[in-house]
Amino acid sequence: MRILVTGSAGHLGEALMRTLQDSNHEAVGLDKTDSPFTRFVGSITERGFIGECMRGIEAVLHAATLHKPHIATHSLGQFVDTNITGTLNLLEEAMLAGVRSFIFTSTTSVFGHMLTPPAGAPAAWITEEVVPIPKNIYGMTKLAAEHLCELVARDCGLPCVVLRAGRFFPEEDDVLALREAYDDRNLKVNEFLYRRADIEDVVSAHLLAMERAPSMGFGRFIISATTPFEREDVGELAGDAPAVVGRRVAGYEAEYRRRGWSMLPSVDRVYVNERARSELGWNPRYDFSGALRRLHADGDFRSPLAVAVGSKGYHR
Repeated sequence: MRILVTGSAGHLGEALMRTLQDSNHEAVGLDKTDSPFTRFVGSITERGFIGECMRGIEAVLHAATLHKPHIATHSLGQFVDTNITGTLNLLEEAMLAGVRSFIFTSTTSVFGHMLTPPAGAPAAWITEEVVPIPKNIYGMTKLAAEHLCELVARDCGLPCVVLRAGRFFPEEDDVLALREAYDDRNLKVNEFLYRRADIEDVVSAHLLAMERAPSMGFGRFIISATTPFEREDVGELAGDAPAVVGRRVAGYEAEYRRRGWSMLPSVDRVYVNERARSELGWNPRYDFSGALRRLHADGDFRSPLAVAVGSKGYHR
């Protein structure tokens, strides 16, 4: 299968290209930035350019986007042009090219205000049934692009799957108070409990979705590490997360004491990947318990793919 990967110079795009180059597929990279994984250099906002890139393509993995950190450097119009119009260009050219499968990389950021319950409320249990309320231009444009995918799948017959990915980037947290309070590795391992995914698992979800899209027509899935928490834990998580973790993940305290690490005092949301596991057949390999096992053996909690891709940054 000949696959177009947009955003091939970025975190996920490079990870997809690295994985696909070792498969029996032919992967073609597209990005505004030249890289060892990019064949077509140009913008998804240019419809004619997209048409040229789409020749002979059977599947599209659309990871190109303006991200949340770009809010500080890009205008609202640029977000609309890239995240909405760029996605529409790809969808329309994919239909003309007879593409069999279109996978859109979305984000759990679309949930926006639903991720931060009011003081004293239980942690939010985030499934695909939660109605998103975006709180910035990034979330709003990603949600609008999701709706375009759904519209085109329903009305035009292009099989589309939307993957709402949790955090998988290696950069430091964007909240200064958290950066100052926790070792960066400590914070990222904590996040595997409720909001983080390893990039190797995100890639495997994309490849599974690509295979399943023709039989699904349309689907939307949360992609995050499998949480050890249950729905009944949400009240206690908001007030005493360490107690819940101690109950659900026996023995984590010993490894944390050995490293001088701390658990978050509270958790405000939990991403639930049950639908992706049951309907896509996705089997994520990286979670909190696995990270503890690797750390106990003095290994890296990240996958080899995450280590290979490293930190890409959001700007030159």
